[in-house]
Amino acid sequence: MQHQQNLSTRRIAIILLGKGNWPLIEPHVQLVIAAVNAAETGSFAEVDIPYR
Repeated sequence: MQHQQNLSTRRIAIILLGKGNWPLIEPHVQLVIAAVNAAETGSFAEVDIPYR
């Protein structure tokens, strides 16, 4: 996704979660919070959610 879009002119940040299943994400929610807090306008970040 990050190579398909030019985000530098956008006023949003995109955070991609490595998993889409809440039971897998929930134990690692601090990783998501850290990515959201670090996000800047026009940025892209991927949060790799490890398997349990």
